Amino acid sequence: MKYLIVGLGNIGKEYEHTRHNIGFDILDRLAEEFKVSFETERLASICRFRHKSRTFVLIKPTTYMNLSGKAVKYWMTAEKISIDKILIVTDDLALDIGSLRMRQKGSHGSHNGLENIIQALGQNNFARLRFGIGNEFSKGRQVDFVLGNWKASEQPIIDEKIQIATEMIKSFGTIGIQRTMNLYNNK
Repeated sequence: MKYLIVGLGNIGKEYEHTRHNIGFDILDRLAEEFKVSFETERLASICRFRHKSRTFVLIKPTTYMNLSGKAVKYWMTAEKISIDKILIVTDDLALDIGSLRMRQKGSHGSHNGLENIIQALGQNNFARLRFGIGNEFSKGRQVDFVLGNWKASEQPIIDEKIQIATEMIKSFGTIGIQRTMNLYNNK
């Protein structure tokens, strides 16, 4: 059993640890836990680990957020992973800071990375783990907000929720999406 876990974010120093890059940060924490390192390959940084007889393939697309679909489609095909074994980890403005929601499918919700993945795959029935980043920005300042850093006061909750997100990813691959949603959503 093999799972493709895709963390959404943007490459480059200026985007490191910003709200929009929470997907990268979560996958980095998971890689650290399993003592594996990302290597840059075609369209993504990638690493693999085994957990409870499952193989987890982690990718951080190097295509930038708005073109993530190209990397997802390539690695899904290259690794021969079916759509029901794909999980996209992304930020979400519609959720309060640190809220975590796993869904089996859905719309892009005005998220350009998800929209591009839906376009590339021609379907929206892939799982996603949404990490709430809140929406505390003034009118016209959304881009600055999502590409901004966490406030120092937010960091403890972000660190705690990143750890929970890694548990949710492992759960997705071991007990399935339905049981994972039952265990973690709305907590």
